Amino acid sequence: MSSDSSKKRKPKVIRTDGGLQEGKRGKADADQDVRYYSEECEVDLRDPIKDYELYRETCQELQRLMAEIQELKSRGIKDNASEIDERRIQSCVHFMTLKKLNRLAHIRLKKGRDQTHEAKQKVDAYHLQLQNLLYEVMHLQKEITKCLEFKSKHEEIELVSLEEFYKEAPPEISRPAITLSEPHQQTLARLDWELEQRKRLAEKYRECLTSKEKILKEIEVKKEYLSSLQPRLNSIMQASLPVQEYLFMPFDQAHKQYETARHLPPPLYVLFVQASAYGQACDKKLVVAIEGSVEEAKALYKPPEDSQDDESDSDAEEEQTTKRRRPTLGVQLDDKRKEMLKRHPLSVTVDLKCKDENVLHLTFYYLMNLNVMTVKAKVTTAVEMTTAISAGDLLSPDSLLNCLYPGDHGRKTPNPANQFQFDKVGILTLSDYVTELGHPYVWVQKLGGLHFPKDQPQHTVTADNSLSASHMELTVKLLRTRLQSRLALHKQFASLEHGVVPVSSECQHLFPTKIVSRLVKWVAIPYEDYAELPYTKDVIEAGLAEDTHLYYMALIERGTGRRLSFPWQVLIPTPATLRAASGGLHGKSLRLEAPWAAGDVSSLPCSAKLQAAVVLNPGYSTLSPVFSLCLNWKGERTSSNDDNIRAMESEVNVNYKELWGPKPGYQLLTNQLQRLCMVLDVYLETEPHDTSVEGPKEFPQEKMCLRLVRGPMRLKPFKFNYPQGFFSHR
Repeated sequence: MSSDSSKKRKPKVIRTDGGLQEGKRGKADADQDVRYYSEECEVDLRDPIKDYELYRETCQELQRLMAEIQELKSRGIKDNASEIDERRIQSCVHFMTLKKLNRLAHIRLKKGRDQTHEAKQKVDAYHLQLQNLLYEVMHLQKEITKCLEFKSKHEEIELVSLEEFYKEAPPEISRPAITLSEPHQQTLARLDWELEQRKRLAEKYRECLTSKEKILKEIEVKKEYLSSLQPRLNSIMQASLPVQEYLFMPFDQAHKQYETARHLPPPLYVLFVQASAYGQACDKKLVVAIEGSVEEAKALYKPPEDSQDDESDSDAEEEQTTKRRRPTLGVQLDDKRKEMLKRHPLSVTVDLKCKDENVLHLTFYYLMNLNVMTVKAKVTTAVEMTTAISAGDLLSPDSLLNCLYPGDHGRKTPNPANQFQFDKVGILTLSDYVTELGHPYVWVQKLGGLHFPKDQPQHTVTADNSLSASHMELTVKLLRTRLQSRLALHKQFASLEHGVVPVSSECQHLFPTKIVSRLVKWVAIPYEDYAELPYTKDVIEAGLAEDTHLYYMALIERGTGRRLSFPWQVLIPTPATLRAASGGLHGKSLRLEAPWAAGDVSSLPCSAKLQAAVVLNPGYSTLSPVFSLCLNWKGERTSSNDDNIRAMESEVNVNYKELWGPKPGYQLLTNQLQRLCMVLDVYLETEPHDTSVEGPKEFPQEKMCLRLVRGPMRLKPFKFNYPQGFFSHR
């Protein structure tokens, strides 16, 4: 109904103004324009707060009128139409007011936006000016810095001091009146004086060059003269060779050596020639020389085999020349033995030098009647080495070169014919005389070109150069390796005797950071004591322990922190005393004595002791040491009654290749001992706690293990995994 009424009002208004529609349109537009611009001006005069209050009142009035219209329409009385029209007219008036307020609000918003835009433009203009000024400031600062940091070329020139400058420079250059007060003029004057001096020196340099060229020409002339003398001198030297041979005047030591080598026996001569050739060609640190009396060598007219004359003839000569009493049978045998074991007056010495200036001195002898060669060894170190009791046999001449080749211990003569010669003079074995004569190793015979076949008879053995040459290089390498390995062991033993297991930085990754067990004893033992140990029988039966090997005993201990309540003294026992004392201490004072170890440990805490019997092969480190273990903790535990002890032995005896370290593997022994300390920690820490005993666990677990035991034999995790740092089973 309201929409119908609004539609009717529009045409009514149009009809009312219909006559004047065309005439008044232009005027209405003009009034509208004036009204639009007057509203813009009116915005500045009106208060926005009052307009807001007017807006609220108008809205409330509209709500009231609409409610009244709704109420009147709801009554449905026809007489209310006039009232409804009246209220509708009032509502239209209020709508017109709202429209005007809306236009004013939009005008205010537009003006506010315009003002904000103008302010922003001003701010942007000021900001741009600021950035330009900052850029100019930065540019000026850079230029100032460049000027301050500028270094002139004259600063690199070493000028004379001021005192010398004013003393030597002429007044027209120095100008003291000006330069003393102005540093810049002073620097320029000093540069001028430097330039003047350099010009003088350049002139002098050119003069020296001219003089040098003249001298060089004179030298060239003299060189030509001397070069023309060389052919004449060569002819004179060639003509004097017969004189030199007649007077026996060698010019150098090598010539003397070769002259002396003429009197060497064939095996020593072959050794001298081949060793000298190898030293000149391949090894500059190998020095060969000949020692001994040349006159005695010349006096040997008879060959060695002719020295054994008929015994009756020699006895008759003795009786004719002397009026003494006939010597006894024992004296005769001694004389015959001395004659049998007589050495050639000349010997060959070979010095093998290492990179660290350590020297192995080898002296080769030739036994003329036995037709064999012997050698004596001596070591000279570059620095004085720490004395180690257990390292006494390492550099001993009697054991240094043992088993250089497998099975070659140098105690028996390699010549089968010598045994028949020994039977005649009552010599049982040559080993009784090796200390005096030297060791007749098989490799020594091969270096001298001697070969004594055992499978087929050979009447005469002659020195062969090809045999010596084929064995020279390998033997020299083995000798140098043996020396270096023994010197490395000597240094390690000095640390082991003080309870320190040296581990190089290259081998640190093989072990955990913390190892509680420690080495408390390291001593050398004889083969007899090693053979008596009950837990070494398997090694001896397997043929891994021979009397030519070196034997040692290591004692590794880990304490629990609880000390004994009574004093006692322990000396590491022999197997016999160990069996006698197997009943335990039981609170009594006990003294166990052994011939190879002793020490007062009365203040030691309760601990687990691991005895390790070590067999050191002479071929160390190519052949690894063999360990036999016995753990004294809650009884005696060995590989025969404890599978984990057998596994500990396997860690060092079977998996030794992991412990070689950097080549050539001289850290093997110390790494094996360090691994023993490590596996002893694992063994003790993984033992189950005895619940019947009050207090904390005897050995608290500090190592991280994936599994404590595995398999029916309940084996412990002895393998250390790097870099994770945990232990696992193999």
